[in-house]
Amino acid sequence: MTNGQTDNLFTLIKSLSPSEKRQFSLYVGRIGVNTDSKFLNLFKLMAREKKYDEKVILANTDISKQQLSNIKAHLYKQILVSLRLNPAHQSIPVFIREQLDFSSILYRKGLYKQSLKLLDKVKATALYYEEKSALYEILEWEKIIESQYITRSIHNRAETLIHETEDLIYLNVIANKLSNLSLGLYGIYLKRGYARTAEEAMEIKRYFQEKMPDFEFSRLGFREKLWLYKSHLWFNFITQDFLACYRYSKKWIELFNEKQHLIRVHPILYLKGNHYLLESLFYLNHVKVFEKVLSDLETTLKDPKIPDDDNTAALSFIYLYSNKLNLRFMKGEFSNGEILVEKILKRIKKFESRIDVHHIMVFYYKIASLYFGDGNNKKCIEFLGKIINNNTLEMREDLMCFSRILNLVAHYEAGLDYNLERLIKSTYKFLIKMNDLHEVQKEMIKFLRNLPEISPLDIKDEFRKLHATLKQYEDHPFERRAFLYLDIISWLESKIEDRPISDIIESKYKVLSR
Repeated sequence: MTNGQTDNLFTLIKSLSPSEKRQFSLYVGRIGVNTDSKFLNLFKLMAREKKYDEKVILANTDISKQQLSNIKAHLYKQILVSLRLNPAHQSIPVFIREQLDFSSILYRKGLYKQSLKLLDKVKATALYYEEKSALYEILEWEKIIESQYITRSIHNRAETLIHETEDLIYLNVIANKLSNLSLGLYGIYLKRGYARTAEEAMEIKRYFQEKMPDFEFSRLGFREKLWLYKSHLWFNFITQDFLACYRYSKKWIELFNEKQHLIRVHPILYLKGNHYLLESLFYLNHVKVFEKVLSDLETTLKDPKIPDDDNTAALSFIYLYSNKLNLRFMKGEFSNGEILVEKILKRIKKFESRIDVHHIMVFYYKIASLYFGDGNNKKCIEFLGKIINNNTLEMREDLMCFSRILNLVAHYEAGLDYNLERLIKSTYKFLIKMNDLHEVQKEMIKFLRNLPEISPLDIKDEFRKLHATLKQYEDHPFERRAFLYLDIISWLESKIEDRPISDIIESKYKVLSR
């Protein structure tokens, strides 16, 4: 059984690119005595192995069992130091941190003027890139040196430092409160999904208003505005005000467009803003604008200002391919999706150590929906099973609930009636347990439960009745959430008109795009 540190070391080594491995060997080899060191031999062995096995390590190196833990820890640290020196991993925050370290060294050597000169330069960089946490540390160092040594005779130096610090403290407090609010709302969304009742919506509104700090908008900088827009975005997502989501995601993108140099510093936040803009457009069903933004995002991902690293690659995959699926849903293009699904599954496998379970399950639901729209109900059931049978999934209760609803419909469409009664009972119990049994779900379950007793001659009339019943909930503030996960209305219309669901959705898309 491997421990956490062992897993971390092995995962880190396996994440290294060939060039990073070469650099590490050169970094270690710069000191001749390291060329045959135990930690380097351990690195070479683990780089070759496909899985971690302590017995293999002990058998193929001269490392004893007692030494292994310390050598692993030392190797882990040396790899990180080597990566830090790699130009590919250099960034503005890393540069600022490095300059602060240099300034600290100069200070401790008694070279106070040199230390302050370096702090002056790095402060200008921190201000330009809005690295305010580092900026606060820079100011604290300046105060320490200025209060201990008479180094220069700038007029009102003390007052300037005090004013700068107080202003920064104010902004840092606002940023912390807004980031806490944004994270809190995101946590609620991951746990519950969209607000299910008016009471839940009011609860979220109270939470939002109570946690929103007082501030002067004119004093806010890039960072504070970004957290403000993120907080509004999550609040409106949860309460299903997608027009407001669109407005705040636009503000988010415009913030970066105003300060283009910050895209390189915060590429993930920039891409995430584009993703939420696409999500908003998807729920608003603005197909043409969605296509334009998606095309722009694909172009942006090739831009040199977006760093080509593992983290960006994994998140770019999520944002790009989840929206490629969404575009198919909007246009009713369900057929010939196998190539797209194959690409998604390959990338899930490639990035599985960097993608959380939540995002993988969302992909599975979208893939299941794609197969359902194409009439491939068995493949739909297969992917829904990955969600339903995932006992470790502790978030997105709404996703788990609607997976079961779609699973019922897919079983009916696939002609798997022998299993339907048991599935209906288990789904009903699950929805009650999750407190998610609302009118749309109730009507769907009641309809499916009564299906065996309905004559084939009367089936279309029953579809029409259910369609009329559900249609009244399509614009209901809380019942409509069911239609965000499964276009039940289009499915019923396809049954009534004897047309594929893709034709129904495509017809609606053509009307909207005129």
